[in-house]
Amino acid sequence: MEVKILGTGCPKCKRLERIAREAAVEAGVEANFEKVTNVDDIMAYPIVSTPGLVIDGEVKSSGRLPRKEEVVAWMKEVRA
Repeated sequence: MEVKILGTGCPKCKRLERIAREAAVEAGVEANFEKVTNVDDIMAYPIVSTPGLVIDGEVKSSGRLPRKEEVVAWMKEVRA
């Protein structure tokens, strides 16, 4: 599973990465994490604001911090 954290490195972006890593452990999935910090690369995704969460190429969240339970559910859904 490919997980991308879209953001320039702000505290919310770092928190989102922590949430996503914890969620992957809870969901029992192996994931490769990538931080996308280049503004041009971030703008390639259909998001209005950061932080953004992309799982296997699909934007799951943007502009907010999702609850860990949400991220676990998204990861299990993609894995299924």
